[in-house]
Amino acid sequence: METRARRRAHVALNTIRCVGSAGSKLQSGAQPQEPVSPAQQGRHLRPGPAQLQAVTHPVSVAGWFGGAGPPWGRCIPGGPHSLLCELEGHGRPTGTMPEMLLLMSAGSVLRTVFLSRLLPGGPGCVRKLSLSLQCRQGVRPNVTSSSLTDGQTLSKESISHALTLPSPEKAKDAQLDGSEETLWTTRADGRVRPRLHPACPQPPYTVHRMFYEALDKYGDLSALGFKRQGTWEHISYSQYYLLARRTAKGFLKLGLEQAHSVAILGFNSPEWFFSAVGTVFAGGIVTGIYTTSSSEACQYIAHDSRANIIVVDTQKQLEKILKVWKNLPHLKAVVIYGEAPPKKMANVYTMEELMELGDELLEETLDAIINTQQPNQCCVLIYTSGTTGSPKGVMLSQDNITWTARYGSQAGDIQPAEVQQEVVVSYLPLSHIAAQIYDLWTGIQWGAQVCFAEPDALKGSLLNTLREVEPTSHMGVPRVWEKIMERIQEVTAQSGFIRRKMLLWAMSVTLEQNLTCPGSDLKPFTARLADYLVLAKVRQALGFAKCQKSFYGAAPMTAETQHFFLGLNIRLYAGYGLSETSGPHFMSSPYNYRLYSSGKVVPGCLAKVVNEDSEGVGEICLWGRTIFMGYLNMEDKTREAIDAEGWLHTGDTGRLDADGFLYITGRLKELIITAGGENVPPVPIEEAVKTELPIISNAMLIGDQRKFLSMLLTLKCTLDPDTSDPTDNLTEQAMEFCQRVGSKATTVSEIVGTKDEAVYQAIEQGIQRVNKNAAARPYHIQKWAILQKDFSISGGELGPTMKLKRLTVLDKYKDIIDSFYREQRK
Repeated sequence: METRARRRAHVALNTIRCVGSAGSKLQSGAQPQEPVSPAQQGRHLRPGPAQLQAVTHPVSVAGWFGGAGPPWGRCIPGGPHSLLCELEGHGRPTGTMPEMLLLMSAGSVLRTVFLSRLLPGGPGCVRKLSLSLQCRQGVRPNVTSSSLTDGQTLSKESISHALTLPSPEKAKDAQLDGSEETLWTTRADGRVRPRLHPACPQPPYTVHRMFYEALDKYGDLSALGFKRQGTWEHISYSQYYLLARRTAKGFLKLGLEQAHSVAILGFNSPEWFFSAVGTVFAGGIVTGIYTTSSSEACQYIAHDSRANIIVVDTQKQLEKILKVWKNLPHLKAVVIYGEAPPKKMANVYTMEELMELGDELLEETLDAIINTQQPNQCCVLIYTSGTTGSPKGVMLSQDNITWTARYGSQAGDIQPAEVQQEVVVSYLPLSHIAAQIYDLWTGIQWGAQVCFAEPDALKGSLLNTLREVEPTSHMGVPRVWEKIMERIQEVTAQSGFIRRKMLLWAMSVTLEQNLTCPGSDLKPFTARLADYLVLAKVRQALGFAKCQKSFYGAAPMTAETQHFFLGLNIRLYAGYGLSETSGPHFMSSPYNYRLYSSGKVVPGCLAKVVNEDSEGVGEICLWGRTIFMGYLNMEDKTREAIDAEGWLHTGDTGRLDADGFLYITGRLKELIITAGGENVPPVPIEEAVKTELPIISNAMLIGDQRKFLSMLLTLKCTLDPDTSDPTDNLTEQAMEFCQRVGSKATTVSEIVGTKDEAVYQAIEQGIQRVNKNAAARPYHIQKWAILQKDFSISGGELGPTMKLKRLTVLDKYKDIIDSFYREQRK
């Protein structure tokens, strides 16, 4: 990865004077008053190396107004780090000063200066601008080149184009006019009334306006980083915007209709982002499809969302779509970007061909569509995993996206690039709301740099990417953090005695400090010494040397995993939300943290717990700007989820403490009701077993309508590096457990095939300890079995985000489960 720059040039507008023109007085330091056209900002493509040093080359000034006109003036050095620019209006009519200037040096754009918000001068007016080059600390380098943008050049035609957007005042009035809309809809072209809270009444705005405003601040910063042939390349926010517009126009040329979808079936990439943003710009609805989906699953989503276009990244994914195309009446074209199609096929285009088609469409055509968009219209569809039936299409509005990208991320202490440019690694499936809101939309809101991992990230290459990129914040589902933990444990087990003891000592000291004084920045000498000598090196080896915030969500995390990372001085911040809440509705951060909690509610949102039991546990209900529009084409399901007052009934159970921190206990649908009428939440018991027995990978409690509880167990085993499927080989941690209890087993089949006495006895003893701590006898596990293979996505037991699919497990292992209770009847 290219070396980070610690500073970047910033051209500050110090003075503006107008000479020889009556009625045109500008005060020193005048600042713009209205938003700059993003079409203009988007043309600043290639900042040159001169911006990081004193000006050593002649600087020329090019300016355009209305698409034409000769150069407007010249710049001369005003010192080692400043320029004096004179812009003359001789011979030009009043009010026709250029809206934008390009300062060129050595063939590169040094800086873009916008004048559209300055007062017009009269004939004979000469504007004098004193521009200084200032260095700003802690900002990532600007972009110099990218293979994805080599074909793009600056031109008068492209620079002159300016969007005709409504003024902020008019836009606000139009966007807030939702008095006739309902709180939910099931129509793709429907509108909803935003849930405005008096404590946070900021008006809704569109995705385009979010990008529009980001360009004014972050246009020349690196937005997207990706590897091509082993070398990191980057795309600036200005380039990103241009590519999204070209993609949008390409989709329109292919026949994308309003309120129809573009489905994306591919691994995280710049093209995924261009396609998503371009779809929204074009008035469509973006929906992701998991790369592991079957042809039938792809057909369901494409048909339900009325996909006009499907974007794929490989021939393998293309084959899935070709197989079911005849069953998709709305599908007009497929675009492939990662690989070339095996042969020329009708209505199958490469990404380059798509953008070339887009170049044929007038910019004004796209602008007209953008200008009609409203914040309360659908722009994103997230399909649930369908663990209890057909997947549901969760409709998210533009306001859902822009609000969550801003306020949800603020609750997690994500920083704007003016303070510190956040750097994140994108690797989790973008078809899931957590990754999409964190990587894609929040990145635009705050000017983050998003670096894309390799497609085999979860098969082992993620750590290499983390070391190269060194993110400032990172998000993972619990299973990802567990895999990192297991990898560290394997390396530690193979280390020498002294190194192993040093790490254990450092982690023990640090864990004790973090548990006893979790909010203290004043650490004792031993904790600081342990961090300096040992833990800082471990974090650096993981790629977390500069990572200030580590997040997790989408599933519960074991206490063992949380304690492990606290021992490394890595605090894992939880978030809680659903696809139906646009991602996070609760967030933890350095300022809102309690161990095992999911944090506090994000600004402008509310939460309550209904039908509480004696311990304050009940169903979690949510309200606010994050709440989805409804389930596409599913009115009954929508009515079940959203009540008459607009509250979302999540189906999750939990409690709120006196300070507003949320603690999740399980799901209502997962609640086991035994034959004796006892209500048993399974997750706490499952987590207790995994904590008590470190050899256990997955545990699933059974007992609904049964006389007693039983449990299915899987053992921790290594993963196949090519497929990520579980192998037969035990992990180092599992083998350590076996050795400790007196077993020489190294594989799952050895233990299960021979019913290894030492291991089985140790597991039985561990379960008895869990039973001993249970609240009552109905909570006791009476029978259990170890399965031959660990749960996996390919096996069907886990969803794409590693969530346990309980109904699938019940069906797949029905014979084993039934045997528990047949034996009881004998």
